Amino acid sequence: MSEFIPHKIDSEDSFESHLLGDVKAGFPSPAENIREKLDLIKLLVRHKASTFFFRVSGVSMVDTGMDEGDIIIVDRAIDPYNNCKAVCFIDGEYTVKRVEIHDKGVRLMPANEKNTAYKPIEVTAENDFLIWGVVTYTIKKM
Repeated sequence: MSEFIPHKIDSEDSFESHLLGDVKAGFPSPAENIREKLDLIKLLVRHKASTFFFRVSGVSMVDTGMDEGDIIIVDRAIDPYNNCKAVCFIDGEYTVKRVEIHDKGVRLMPANEKNTAYKPIEVTAENDFLIWGVVTYTIKKM
């Protein structure tokens, strides 16, 4: 687990660019024309006041597409649900994991089959625990 330093979305934050249209992943086709303006904040952020950006540190979630250095977008206004990916606070530390919610409680699940050092975390009544926010998007550098 590592320390998370979130970046909060400011009400004035916006990034607008042109959406050129669809691009085929099969045979090449040139972009024909500009179809609409694309505002990345409007596309990626549903609740500005409760949305934060984090940089992923570590490799415990690579099998879900969250790699070291990726940016995750976390929304605190979304209610956690079974199997969601979420930033959780447990015993003084923050971590991002897949959350299993079941009758007996909560289990935080890593997602890295190649590294067996990452084990599920059983949350008990003795833990200081909070599901801080649900991951809504991962931004990757290619």
